[in-house]
Amino acid sequence: MDDVRSRIEAAVEEFADLDGREKLELLVEYAAGLPPLPAEYEARKAAAEGRIHECQTPVFLWTPTAADGGAVLVADVAPEAPTVKGFVAVLRGVVAGRPVAEVAEIPEDLVERIGLADVLGMLRARGLRAITARIKRGFAAG
Repeated sequence: MDDVRSRIEAAVEEFADLDGREKLELLVEYAAGLPPLPAEYEARKAAAEGRIHECQTPVFLWTPTAADGGAVLVADVAPEAPTVKGFVAVLRGVVAGRPVAEVAEIPEDLVERIGLADVLGMLRARGLRAITARIKRGFAAG
């Protein structure tokens, strides 16, 4: 079954047997797959709309819904933070095209389940949890 829950489990499994360095390398690989910010969001970013203030890194997120009702995550993360950008790319893949109601299934402890809390430190992990929470709230608000 291809739902948010199974995509989360696949991501957790992908990171499970990696050591800290390998987890960071995998995040950098994911970061390379995050598409550039669409032009129609540039003005919104310039106005600081969508900013995740809990993150030290400039992170901007929007949660539009596609015409078919599927979740779309639009994001821009500063290039000097590839690990954060990689985490956003993981979440983008998890929610992409799925019904927005499924986004609520992203666990609150995803950062810990993937094993990033110890690797990235308390402040960065807090920022990643804020990103996860913002995505869930954004889709829940419709």
